[in-house]
Amino acid sequence: MRSATPAALDIAAVLVFVGVGRSVHTDGVAVSGMASTAWPFLAGAAFGWIAARAWRRPAELVPSGVAVWLACVAAGMALRVVAGQGTAAAFVGVAFAFLGAELLGWRLAARTLLAWRSGGAPRALAGASRPGGRS
Repeated sequence: MRSATPAALDIAAVLVFVGVGRSVHTDGVAVSGMASTAWPFLAGAAFGWIAARAWRRPAELVPSGVAVWLACVAAGMALRVVAGQGTAAAFVGVAFAFLGAELLGWRLAARTLLAWRSGGAPRALAGASRPGGRS
């Protein structure tokens, strides 16, 4: 998978997170508000890409997905503090869970789809359809 597609999926994941959050809190999804909320998380995700050299294997759960996820949340929250934006504990928890589901979820879905298209099941799912889970 070319690294442009996974990068676009990561950006889309962050924008969905921001859009949903702003809609739930009736802040709206105006471009300026979205940009103000999204930039710390996008910068964090970029840091994760660099730290894990994710362009080498961008769709891998480990290390790429985990690094992008953790950096997105940790650096995103740190940058929000620097920018004078809120970081309530509940928000940190929601960001951790929501971004984890998105950033790891698309990678797991892609891995599963590619494995099934090539005629095999991913290792995590191997044996799951046999009684007792034996391969």
